[in-house]
Amino acid sequence: MSIPEPFTDVEIETADSGFYENYSVPIALISKAIMVGLVLWALVFPANANSTLGSLNSQLLEVFNSFYIVIVGFFFFFLAVVAIIPSTGRRIMGTPGEKPEFSNFSWFSMMFGAGLGVGLMVFATAEPLGLWGSNPVVVSGAVEGNTPEALQSAYRFTFLHYGFHAWAIYVVTGLSLAYYAYTRDMPLTIRSALTPLFGRFVNGIFGHVVDVLGVVATILGVSVTIGYGVSQFIDGLYAITGMQWIMDLGGEVPTPSKVGLISGLVVIMGLSIISAVSGVGRGVKYLSNLNLVLSIILLGTFVVFGSFVFAMTTYGTAMVDYVLHFLSLSFNAYGPLSAEAFAAALPAEAQAYAADLMGGATNAWGSFDGFKSGLEGAAAELDEATLAAAYAAGEQGRQFGWQAGWTTFYWAWWIAFSPFVGLFLARISKGRTVREFILGCVFAPALVCFAWMTVLGGTAIDLELAGAAEGAIIGASNTNKLFTTLSYMIDGGLLSMLNVMCVILIMTFLVTSADSGILVMNTIMSGGSQETGIKHRIIWGVILTAVIGALILAAGENNPMDALRNAMIIGALPFTMVMGLMCVSLAKALFRDSQRDKHSASSTQAAE
Repeated sequence: MSIPEPFTDVEIETADSGFYENYSVPIALISKAIMVGLVLWALVFPANANSTLGSLNSQLLEVFNSFYIVIVGFFFFFLAVVAIIPSTGRRIMGTPGEKPEFSNFSWFSMMFGAGLGVGLMVFATAEPLGLWGSNPVVVSGAVEGNTPEALQSAYRFTFLHYGFHAWAIYVVTGLSLAYYAYTRDMPLTIRSALTPLFGRFVNGIFGHVVDVLGVVATILGVSVTIGYGVSQFIDGLYAITGMQWIMDLGGEVPTPSKVGLISGLVVIMGLSIISAVSGVGRGVKYLSNLNLVLSIILLGTFVVFGSFVFAMTTYGTAMVDYVLHFLSLSFNAYGPLSAEAFAAALPAEAQAYAADLMGGATNAWGSFDGFKSGLEGAAAELDEATLAAAYAAGEQGRQFGWQAGWTTFYWAWWIAFSPFVGLFLARISKGRTVREFILGCVFAPALVCFAWMTVLGGTAIDLELAGAAEGAIIGASNTNKLFTTLSYMIDGGLLSMLNVMCVILIMTFLVTSADSGILVMNTIMSGGSQETGIKHRIIWGVILTAVIGALILAAGENNPMDALRNAMIIGALPFTMVMGLMCVSLAKALFRDSQRDKHSASSTQAAE
């Protein structure tokens, strides 16, 4: 019995002429309407936008936190199974016998370029240091934060957030796009990945909705990346020039002011738009090629002047610990703790004060001492043992708060960023086998991320453990931790040179990321075309700038990234569901293609 040929007739109607020539008008207009509406809301009603986004984000996390955690764990194990099965792993993404378009060296180099981006510049030191002070083991009270005992668990979760799970998210999208584009000659767009499940339905409104979700997720994911990058860019400018007008000096530590952030955003996005209009893209590409060299120089500086032995020791022990805890890290999800459950877990003498005790006991960012000192009235008179039991009763709430604030934020960020990185990985992987693509794009970049985090972050932690920094690195803002670490590691002309080099690195990463993100959005809106019009790149550059700027202005003074973060997590949720369908769809496609191959082989043998 023959197996029907797969549906490949994806038709994305595009305009034949006019402003939207070669673009899908519904996708473009709906995407723009959503983004422009978000911008106007944030500008006209900033307080309402900030509070509503924060409230909606909190409500969604209470319901979907476990969903985010479990589905990302599923993504990794799904890819592992696909790679291990012989019939699926050896399948070539292209025509039978087609050779890879790029050499292994070029392929790995481009993957490293995708991995060593703005996120790693910002969080190379901020991530290990932040998790050293607060991670689930610290939250449980098993160890104290910022101590040698907390180092192992700090890197366990650092590796979780930047390791195999993170790259599995990108590869799910990238593999789905590449498989259909190169084996079935279908458009390189999101809806193509769902054709095995929905067939001709992808040619209508349903397909438009799927592609719009991809555009919205991409622009919000890129917005958060650029937002953090611009903040670090401003910190770097301050370290070099000492310009006070770009900083808020009223707090405990200097942080980029909203004036500084908006100014930096305009400069970065202006350069990105100019490169798109004037053809200076070649220059930007040349500078982006230097990013790998500059990154190696920065890494080499930490190897020579930093705590390399401490970092490598940490790398080895952290890798073993990460592997041993891999399964629990993948699926250990927490839900919110209800007031009733908290009260029921309290000792009898404390139940009358449940309302007074719950807030402090479930605060993921507090401590037992902070919990005790924050109590008032009769609750504060409870004995030590009763208070310890009350604090223990709130552990699920603390674990949920921590997981939602750290791991789920990262999963949402990587999911929102996955159309961007996934499309990039797909474009450079034609001719590779499925197994080669999965192993190469999940493990190789993750190992580089691990090394980057342990060398840079380990040096910062060692400076704090040795007492050289005296809490200055811990106390610095996340985007300034790298520059603060450099200032305690070296000085003089070399420090000035490295500060300038880091600012150049950040700037070129940001410009190329913005350009690439805009290209991906235009590719989706043009039905998979890799050649997009300059005028549309300009418009989406302006929209991207407006989205980031409006949400920064709408956020509170102390946390200018909050509104961006909340909008991104909300926007990533629908696309997370699309990615789940992508996995089911890809499993069906691989299975049916294997059946077709077997039927074809048996038919050939019978004919012979």
